Amino acid sequence: MSGIWGKSIRLSIFGESHGKAIGINIDGLPPGFEIDIDGIKQEMARRAPGKSILSTSRAEEDEFEIISGFFEGRTTGAPLCAIIKNTDSISAHYSEMQAKMRPGHADYTGYVKYKGFNDYRGGGHFSGRLTAPLVFAGAIARQMLEKRGVIIGSHIKSIGSVQDEAFDPVNIDAQALKSIRDKVLPVIDDQIGEKMKEAVLAAMEQADSLGGIIECAAVNVPEGLGDPFFDSVESSLSHLLFSIPSVKGVEFGAGFDIAYMRGSEANDELYIKDGIVKTYTNNNGGILGGITCGMPLVFRAAIKPTPSIGREQRTVDIKGKKNTSIQVSGRHDPCIVSRAVPVVEAAAALVLLDFMLFESRVK
Repeated sequence: MSGIWGKSIRLSIFGESHGKAIGINIDGLPPGFEIDIDGIKQEMARRAPGKSILSTSRAEEDEFEIISGFFEGRTTGAPLCAIIKNTDSISAHYSEMQAKMRPGHADYTGYVKYKGFNDYRGGGHFSGRLTAPLVFAGAIARQMLEKRGVIIGSHIKSIGSVQDEAFDPVNIDAQALKSIRDKVLPVIDDQIGEKMKEAVLAAMEQADSLGGIIECAAVNVPEGLGDPFFDSVESSLSHLLFSIPSVKGVEFGAGFDIAYMRGSEANDELYIKDGIVKTYTNNNGGILGGITCGMPLVFRAAIKPTPSIGREQRTVDIKGKKNTSIQVSGRHDPCIVSRAVPVVEAAAALVLLDFMLFESRVK
């Protein structure tokens, strides 16, 4: 399994949803950085399950234990390894899934790829549970970035057909990005947030689920990060974003809407103010030629509806080689979008830190 990522910092993620623990090994962190443990706990709490009626009732506290690379409050330069114990898994819910493949999940592809030896309980290594260690690593990356002035924030752009306001791609306030983090449902317009809750509850009543879109932004990003062609900011960030379970689409700046524009509309015209080059618009999302230009980095990630739903669905019995049906039991989020917000931010933080550390070492 390809559980390793990174160039300047290298991540190795491990564990399964219903195993003893999940965790991450982070190599390449600079020595001597003072880690704010409470800050990590706050990020972990944003992703943790069982906090509201809109999420699964699986009550994992996501308490982490750092077992290497951290001494007297600071990074040592050695690989930093952390584990998160699984404490509230109920594997009996998944006995039927040993043979019946859940639609929308990786049950079938995992069975084929790993010849039936993969841990199917709770999705095993494919589970969204594995995003907890990613958020842990991203929390450290975020702290390192904020020391350098880079601020990352997100909001739920949509759930189902309910749409929040969009970020102003040219003028994004760092403090506003931080304030959204503290909301139970991170949206710009709280009234829209209430409508999103109503939509999720309506889907729950129908034994169904909803997906949505997360819009993320980073401000004060240095210009000059990224390399064409294969290490562009877009390709590197997309790589990590698509490793998040349920992410099915990524777009930068105006995204797919740019295809409907003329060049005169899509081009971000430049000007200089106080010796700093800026653009009047930001249709390219702060990236040109795969390299950051100094404008806010803006992108969106599409999250598919939770595939585990209470409705009866058609599937196959892979061992009996016959058609059958399945009604998924267990504890599942009716909408995972809100819990995915800190995961998307973690991916952005890790990619930007990776680029910034690489640039500093090259220089």
